[in-house]
Amino acid sequence: MLAGGVLLLVATFLISLSLGSVSIPLGDVAASILRLGETHGKWEAIVLQVRLPQSLAAIAAGAGLAVAGVAMQSILRNPLGSPFTLGISNAAAFGAAFSVMVLGTGVMHSSAADAISITKPGGTTSAAFIFSMLAAGVILAVARIRRSSPEVMVLTGVAMGSLFSAGTMFLQYFADDTQLAAMVFWTFGDLARAGWGELSLTGIITFAGLGYFYMNRWNYNALNAGDDTARSLGVPAGRIRLLGMAVASLMTAVIIAFVGIIGFVGLICPHMVRRFVGDDHRFLMPASALAGAILLLIADTAARIILAPQVLPVAILTSFTGAPLFLYLLIRGYTR
Repeated sequence: MLAGGVLLLVATFLISLSLGSVSIPLGDVAASILRLGETHGKWEAIVLQVRLPQSLAAIAAGAGLAVAGVAMQSILRNPLGSPFTLGISNAAAFGAAFSVMVLGTGVMHSSAADAISITKPGGTTSAAFIFSMLAAGVILAVARIRRSSPEVMVLTGVAMGSLFSAGTMFLQYFADDTQLAAMVFWTFGDLARAGWGELSLTGIITFAGLGYFYMNRWNYNALNAGDDTARSLGVPAGRIRLLGMAVASLMTAVIIAFVGIIGFVGLICPHMVRRFVGDDHRFLMPASALAGAILLLIADTAARIILAPQVLPVAILTSFTGAPLFLYLLIRGYTR
C-alpha cells in the first residue's frame, strides 16, 4: 500500500503540473522538468516558475501537517489531536502576523497574487514557533494537572484557538486597509505564495521532522500502550512527549508562517489511513505523510480549475471537504 501511495503521489504531482487555467500536455510537463527536447517557452515558464514550487509546497505542507497530526494524537492519546483542533495553528498564525505587522519582518501588499512577502523568514518563523510552543505548553500543563483527560485537552485547545484568534483580530483592528486586506487573504491559507526560498526552508524543516518522528516510531508505539508500559520498556515517556510536541509545533509553525492556516489535513489523514494500515507507527507515519501530500495536491489542483482563471485559496477546499468527511468518519466510528 505504501508503494501504491508513492505511485499515486507521483501521478497526482504530474497531473497538478498539467492542470490549471491553462492545460499543458503531460509530455510537455515532463520535458519541461527534465529540460529535454524543444518545449514551448510559455509552458516551461508556467511549469518551472509557477506550478512546480506550488506543487512541491503542497507536498511538503500536506506531509508535515499530516504527520504532526499523527504525532499529536499519539502524544496526547486523543483522536482529535491535530495542529488545527488544538489551536496550535491559530497560535502560529498569530505569531507570524505579530512578527510581520509589529516587528516588521515582512511587507504587506494589496495584490491578491502577492499578498505578503516575508523579508526575514527566520524572524517570522521564530515568532510563529514561540507562540505555537506557548499554546502546546499550556495544553500539556493543563493535561498534566487534570491527568490527561481527552476532553480537557480538546477544550484547552479550543480555548487556545479562541485566544489567539482574538489576538489576530486585535492586530487586524489596528491595521490600515491595505494591511487588513492582505492579512485576511494570508490567513486563508494559499500555496501560491510559496516561492523557492520559502519552499527550501519549509522542505528542510518538514522532512527533518518527518525523519525525527520515523526514527522514534517504536517509542510512539510504546506510548500508545500507556506511560507505565512505555517506561517498563525503557522509553522516557515525558521527554518523548515534550520533544514530539516541540518538533510537531515547529513543523506547523514553519508551514503556517509561509502558507497560512490549512485545516483538517492533520486531523482526517491519520484516521483515513488507520483503516488500511492500522496503528503501527512504522506504517502509519509514512502512510499519513503520503495521504496528506496527495490530499493537498488534489485540493490545490481543484482550487486552480474550479473557477479558472480565478484561483481559490486551498484552505477553503480543505475545510469544505474535510468537515463533512470527518463527520462521516465520526458517524461510522472510524476515529479511535
